[in-house]
Amino acid sequence: MNNAFKPADILVPNENVDMEKWAVIACDQYTSEEEYWNETAENVGSSPSSLNLILPEIYLEKEDTDDRIKNIHCNMKKYIESGIFTEYKNSMIYIERIQSNNILRSGILGMLDLEEYDFSKGSVSQVRATEATVIERIPPRIKIRNDALLELPHIMILIDDENDTVIGPLGNEKNQMKKLYESELMQGGGKISGYHIPEDKCGDIIKRLDFLGNAENFEKKYGVKDVLLYAMGDGNHSLATAKEFYEQLKKANPGKDLSDHPARYALVEIVNLHSPALEFEAIHRIITNTDTDKIISEMNDKLGLSDIPSNQKFSYISAGIEKTVYIHNQSSELTVGTLQNFLDKYLSENSGKIDYIHGSDTVKKLASAKNSIGFILPDMKKSQLFPTVIKDGALPRKTFSMGHAQDKRYYIECRKICNV
Repeated sequence: MNNAFKPADILVPNENVDMEKWAVIACDQYTSEEEYWNETAENVGSSPSSLNLILPEIYLEKEDTDDRIKNIHCNMKKYIESGIFTEYKNSMIYIERIQSNNILRSGILGMLDLEEYDFSKGSVSQVRATEATVIERIPPRIKIRNDALLELPHIMILIDDENDTVIGPLGNEKNQMKKLYESELMQGGGKISGYHIPEDKCGDIIKRLDFLGNAENFEKKYGVKDVLLYAMGDGNHSLATAKEFYEQLKKANPGKDLSDHPARYALVEIVNLHSPALEFEAIHRIITNTDTDKIISEMNDKLGLSDIPSNQKFSYISAGIEKTVYIHNQSSELTVGTLQNFLDKYLSENSGKIDYIHGSDTVKKLASAKNSIGFILPDMKKSQLFPTVIKDGALPRKTFSMGHAQDKRYYIECRKICNV
């Protein structure tokens, strides 16, 4: 097996950079809270910062987006030329993140071979999406990647390693590693430290990953031959953008050997699915401006809802009335999949607008409005992720949330993605 995870030439800000001002939360967080990003800009001031190398998604549809992107590209060039980075060749980084809840999350930063990744539903590639990819969300991100000298990762990839054989041993070995950075993270993000894994030590990690992805063992565990070694955790659309950018580059250069081009890879952090720091939380649904009586009637009929227990259940709320029901006509391995399949079809034929909500209390509040109905879904078990992706393919969008916003990945490391 050509393992998709590899050492990379990683750029890390040097000791003259204030890491607390450099490190900024993933761009797809706080998309409705401009005050968060204003405070971040205030914290950063004129200091070197990854904030100047990213486009927070809250600004994606602003009138000055093109100017922001030009500034990003200029800042990348300026930072490279000013020498603020130290480059670690053919390396990985062992990362320890103390989350806002004081729980430790460990990971390994390296690069992923995009030739081994396919985000389409039904993919049997070594790296797969865990939720449906919305193609319309990729072009705006391509605009940022075009002409960019650097990539900054907020992508987290999950491995199914119950015995913690891959990442776990590094915690005991970190005292023998060079510490590259250690810092508090702004805006309640906890703390982070990174340790250099040189090229001669990366081979041991790849061997452990190869053993985890052994085809024979995989078939015994999951009953299929096509190994799913890496499943998307966070940053689904960012990895899809990197893939699409690389595919466009190949199409624009027919006959040219791009096998060693830096755009073939994307910088990612792998994390163990079974880490106690990772918690899967359900993302609930609310539908507004709809005929609630009609949707309830059709839902009862199509999903075979009843009070008789089954392995899939959810609650719906409308006009102050909450009811828990069991699904007997199941179209997915998960409750959220069966419900989403119904809602997609219903909304394609009827009026209504769907939104995705964190927190059941918020759903109950919103469902009290006229012509509104809320759906409260059960939390997904972590053990369900790999078997469901293998059987159903990519899950419905907004199936689960992996932790709180402030615990998402912060930008620290960079990698060159064009030949300069």
